[in-house]
Amino acid sequence: MVQDIVVAILEVLYFLTLLGLAIFGIHSLLLTVLYLTSKRVPKPAGPQRPAAPWPAVTIQLPVYNERYTVGRLLKAVSRLDYPRDRLQVQVLDDSTDLTSEIVGRLVRHYRSQGLEIEWRHRAHRQGYKAGALAGGLSSARGELIAIFDADFLPPPNWLREVVPEFADPQLGCLQTRWSHANRGYSALTRAQALGIDGHFVIEQTARSRSGLFLNFNGSAGIWRRSCIQDAGGWQSDTLTEDLDLSYRAQLRGWRIGYRPDVVVLAELPASVEALEHQQFRWAKGSLQTARKVLPQLFETEIPWHKRVFAAIHLLGYVAHPFMLAALLLSLPVGYFASWALRAFPWAGLAIVGPPLLYAASRTAQLPRLGDRLRILPVLVLLGFGLSLSNSLAVFEGLLGKGGSFERTPKFNLRDRAGQWMSGHYAPRHSAMVWGEIALAGYAIASVAILWNTDSWTTIPWMMTYAAGYLFVAGLTLVQLWQQRIAGARRNPSAASDRISAS
Repeated sequence: MVQDIVVAILEVLYFLTLLGLAIFGIHSLLLTVLYLTSKRVPKPAGPQRPAAPWPAVTIQLPVYNERYTVGRLLKAVSRLDYPRDRLQVQVLDDSTDLTSEIVGRLVRHYRSQGLEIEWRHRAHRQGYKAGALAGGLSSARGELIAIFDADFLPPPNWLREVVPEFADPQLGCLQTRWSHANRGYSALTRAQALGIDGHFVIEQTARSRSGLFLNFNGSAGIWRRSCIQDAGGWQSDTLTEDLDLSYRAQLRGWRIGYRPDVVVLAELPASVEALEHQQFRWAKGSLQTARKVLPQLFETEIPWHKRVFAAIHLLGYVAHPFMLAALLLSLPVGYFASWALRAFPWAGLAIVGPPLLYAASRTAQLPRLGDRLRILPVLVLLGFGLSLSNSLAVFEGLLGKGGSFERTPKFNLRDRAGQWMSGHYAPRHSAMVWGEIALAGYAIASVAILWNTDSWTTIPWMMTYAAGYLFVAGLTLVQLWQQRIAGARRNPSAASDRISAS
């Protein structure tokens, strides 16, 4: 009797897990369909001059310990083609290392060349990036506020392309598309690039064309100052201040625009540990934002379908706990040959959504479908392998506000050029790898137990889970070994001290 009750509970949980995954999969499928069928906005013939004189623009550059990239960032910003008397640059520097010395020297250099550039150095990180942006706004003189993280490289015509869009008085923010200078650095960066292409090429474009809620991505975008102020300003009670402000602004009636044809290069993390930390922050912050704005969203008179799309957008990382639950429940449900397994085929239809979205994300760097399909398996493994870390982040986001903002270290990498393993910002490895190895073992055990049962349909997925966790954990351990070798070569005396001490 007790066993029957336990099995029944597990069956219901498994069914609900598949239902949750199906919702997110169908969401990806619908966005892909919207992208493929929605009316394309004609690309402007060239940079357009606004009807009135060029508005004053303040460019904010939030920086925290970025010795490898801050120089190229300031060089790119200094080359922006915009009237100098209408342009102000703020370096919002929270650094605690050599970066501040580099910034001070470069600010003096560019100021001597006639660029209005301000260096604001804080001795604390109160409010993290949101606090730095809010502090800079107090002395910003621009009607428009552009923001670039330290690893971004805006092209010279960027402002002339985006500023005329603000002739629309309802436009509160305009996001431009990210591309990546180190896309071809490794299999890891190629997979990440394809994943981000899916977001910028398909998701953001589909949302923009269909009048759905979309978000400023934290960099390579430009805000109307009055929109920031009207929406309540930058707030640091979530780890995704960009997503938070985006939704608060749209709930106030402002529109966020998107220009997929205007592209800014950035840098992808080359370390799987840095990627995990980045994804953890994004996942935790997005759930904090969902807790904060969803009640307001469903109190508005916005059309119901827009509210549903917005809710799924905000809750997107919840797919990872569903993935983890599906793995853990598949063994007991499969062992008892549950009726819940019959739900798998229809839920499986939704699985085509995410792969189709990424396969359709055509860019100048990956114009051929075959090239994207060759990268897709690595992206799938990465998605499965990160589900443990992202699940923990989701639970933290549901339970608490704020948290430590760990910036993603960047190293001025290019395709097949540069190295990060002996750099000053090489990330420390966490114990997450052992949890990933344990889950891989669980998936392999599930395959062995279910092999000769009627639940064989789950076996390919268990093998995918095992491969994903082993891929992420294995790459983590390999990179840890490589970092130790690189560190020993850079500082052999310290390495010998560690060896003798052990």
